Amino acid sequence: MESPSSQPLDGQSAIVTGASSGIGEATARALAGAGARVALAARRVERLESLRDDIEGEGGTAVVVETDVTDRDQVQALADKAQSEFGGIDILINNAGLMPLSYMKNLHEEEWERMVDVNLKGVLYNIGAVLPVMTKQGSGHIVNISSVAGRRVMPGGAVYSATKFGVRALSEGMRDELGAEGIRVTSVEPGAVDTELPETITDEELMDDIEGMMSGFDILESEDIARKILEAVTSPEHVNVEEIVIMPSGQRM
Repeated sequence: MESPSSQPLDGQSAIVTGASSGIGEATARALAGAGARVALAARRVERLESLRDDIEGEGGTAVVVETDVTDRDQVQALADKAQSEFGGIDILINNAGLMPLSYMKNLHEEEWERMVDVNLKGVLYNIGAVLPVMTKQGSGHIVNISSVAGRRVMPGGAVYSATKFGVRALSEGMRDELGAEGIRVTSVEPGAVDTELPETITDEELMDDIEGMMSGFDILESEDIARKILEAVTSPEHVNVEEIVIMPSGQRM
């Protein structure tokens, strides 16, 4: 029988990208609270350090690794740090992302490229960095944060949805290939969540329209998503929670 103080993720280690705010921060707190040792990755080091201090103040373990997920060398350094500090990598939360929605006609081409770099290539870089470790271990769990936008395209969301459709397709292919290696893959697809993502929107025309789209219902909190992620990664090893679609009750698109 487990001791009363045992936690479901005791002895496990995790990497969380985009951990400086929003879903990443909430998930890092949830994993640490369940006993995991967590490598906190993002560009905003001061926020990561504050989060680490909070986690350690609650008796958890966390390390800060400044990481730009568009830089493959930095992503590899993140995985190397997690492995050296914790002796392995059991969980990857592939969360870092951008959402500068814009109407195609307004040609925010640099923002299109940045979304592809962060939302898709950054996800791939992290997968490439952890897979050799997980394959050697014969176990691991990769959680890719997609979006309901990976199922439905809203006006102004064509490029963002393209990246999230890509993450969803990638997750499905990974599950098919990696299950036999003992590696589980979960695609998490939230609807509207109260995070900093909308702050990256610069298309003024779209901003005028989006306020009406998002009115009339209560949006999700980051902690709502973190709880579902924790449920997935603490499932028995023979259980793979393949997809989690989580929406505000009142959201219709």
